Amino acid sequence: MRPLRNPLRSEAESFRFLLAVIVAALVIVGAAYLNTWLGVAAALLAVAGLVWWLMQEPVPGAAEPPRKVDPSTPAGQHKVLVVALPGTASVTVPERATEVVVVVPALASKLEAATGAVDDRRTDAEQTALALTRRLSRPGVGVRGEVGADDPVLAAEDTMRLFGADEILVAAGDDVVEQIRGRVTVPVSRV
Repeated sequence: MRPLRNPLRSEAESFRFLLAVIVAALVIVGAAYLNTWLGVAAALLAVAGLVWWLMQEPVPGAAEPPRKVDPSTPAGQHKVLVVALPGTASVTVPERATEVVVVVPALASKLEAATGAVDDRRTDAEQTALALTRRLSRPGVGVRGEVGADDPVLAAEDTMRLFGADEILVAAGDDVVEQIRGRVTVPVSRV
């Protein structure tokens, strides 16, 4: 099944979608005024039409492969990005690290993400980031933790754009490690 385009990505797209929904609602109300079953049929056709329209619109960036993130750090510095799943107890970073960012994705189920009930997941991620930050802190090394996107690969990519690490350490499964390797140009290893 093709992915549905998010109709609320921009103001212009939101306005177009709102107009389509208003027109569909007017057709449904007019048909229901004439006959209840005609209104039901109009509602089914309107919903099917909206879904078809959203499926026909191309999803931005779906056809092109994602660009690899290539950081640049000054000489004498070694930045390490640690991607850890919530509940990770400990990780080790190389001694040569001068700056470390720990990013913990707020993993939420599809239902939690759809309903917006992600507060507990964010809290778990914050606690893990804080605990790992405390364990990795040592003199002369800047360590900070943050909560990332609900997808570990996206969390790593987002943080790389801002932080620009020389190395990524991943406390997750091999599939996550391989997906991150496909998106960045720096060494990625599993811890």
